[in-house]
Amino acid sequence: MRPYSVFLIFSLLLSTLAAPSFAQTVSGCTERTVTDPDRTVYECAGGVVLDAEAAAQLGLTTPSGQQRPDGAELESDAVLIEVDPGSGPFQIRTPHAIAAVRGTTYVVDVTADTTSVFVREGVVEVTRLDGSEPVLLEAGDGVDVTAQDPLIVRQWPQDRVNRLLSRFGR
Repeated sequence: MRPYSVFLIFSLLLSTLAAPSFAQTVSGCTERTVTDPDRTVYECAGGVVLDAEAAAQLGLTTPSGQQRPDGAELESDAVLIEVDPGSGPFQIRTPHAIAAVRGTTYVVDVTADTTSVFVREGVVEVTRLDGSEPVLLEAGDGVDVTAQDPLIVRQWPQDRVNRLLSRFGR
């Protein structure tokens, strides 16, 4: 084998190993790119749609032998989640919180220090990563999860909602 072939194979192997888990395609989901603003939409089996900002670091989890994802990990930026009522559980795990839903439309936005969750429709339970301080959010409610502040549910002002939803062309 020629030296450059070994180098090429090693480089390809290294890039595959170093690739983040967020660059995955999940079986059962159709992925499409949308513009204005730029984002990726995942339409998944079982009534799950995730509309992720272009820079969002998002990884989906699907139970073995299933087509429908039951959760996602979000490291940065925002994703708008739509889950058909009655289609089963779904949760988003971030560095600060877990947002679990049973059928609704909501947005999870992650920065270095905060996870913000806003519910457009339905009900979402938000907890800290360890499951403590559970709060329930209903339509129009939001919560900001940080390491030090208590979880306080608030009706978000319309300008904050508009700014957040405009990131998804809505």
